[in-house]
Amino acid sequence: MSDPVPPQKNSGQNATTVTASSASSGVEIVIAPSRGWLRVPWGELWHYRDLFWQFVKRDFSTKYRQTLLGPAWFVLQPLMMTAIFTVVFGRLAKLPTDNVPPMLFYLCGLVSWTYFAQTFPSVASTFTANAHLFGKIYFPRLTVPLSVLTGNLAAWGLQLATFAAAWVYFRFFTAFGEHTLLAPLPALGLLISAQLQIMTLALGVGLLLAAATGKYRDLQHMLPVLVQVWFYITPVVYPLSMISREARWWWVATLNPMTAPVEAIKTALVGGTSWTPALAVGAWATTLVVLFVGLAAFSRAERTVVDVA
Repeated sequence: MSDPVPPQKNSGQNATTVTASSASSGVEIVIAPSRGWLRVPWGELWHYRDLFWQFVKRDFSTKYRQTLLGPAWFVLQPLMMTAIFTVVFGRLAKLPTDNVPPMLFYLCGLVSWTYFAQTFPSVASTFTANAHLFGKIYFPRLTVPLSVLTGNLAAWGLQLATFAAAWVYFRFFTAFGEHTLLAPLPALGLLISAQLQIMTLALGVGLLLAAATGKYRDLQHMLPVLVQVWFYITPVVYPLSMISREARWWWVATLNPMTAPVEAIKTALVGGTSWTPALAVGAWATTLVVLFVGLAAFSRAERTVVDVA
């Protein structure tokens, strides 16, 4: 018995059982559809790792192709939004920022939010945007959403570098230098943990919506509305301290799995906020449930969704 041969298939179904035997007549390949309601093809994902990196390069290059400034938009977009938030929410609405300079507060919030807002809608369009590929050749469908998850880290890194430059200015040339900050190692650990949760949540929500929009295409028109609503119920442009535990909307903030990582990143980068370990544990629990449900829905949908594309 020779080693398994990677499946070559022109169908939307997911191949899981592939065997090959060498004989005088040649090689026999047996392809069987996936069984079970949850399956992550780790072996196939590793086998198609070159294709994964090609998708990462494709998404990065096509996003800003034929643009004048190219990847500079990764930096300009959060800076422009920060300026707008500073005027609208800081000067006009006079929302508090927990003694943090408004520009730094809003830029910090966008570092955590922008990655999520860009990633999960892209993951949600996996089937609709790649139907032309899925209908022609087989490869693990999870390759596409995972490539989106990885590729968007480049924009996140540039935005984090932009925030770091602004932080240096406020830290050493303004009164913000007296603000209490975490030690470097705890801050780094909190930042990494929060970003991992954001990535996991974006993947879970995106996979769940991909399964839904693959069958009901009109749901994709709801994605921009969902992003906007989620933005305003997440403490990005206002501190969580505005919502006291006695307030009737406190449960919305605590049940929202994006609240904890946004507050954690603020705690790591600009100092004390309302973040607590209990808030983080609850958010991680919700995030893992969403990921589990999303993987199950995506695994079930990928068998037939291309056939009705």
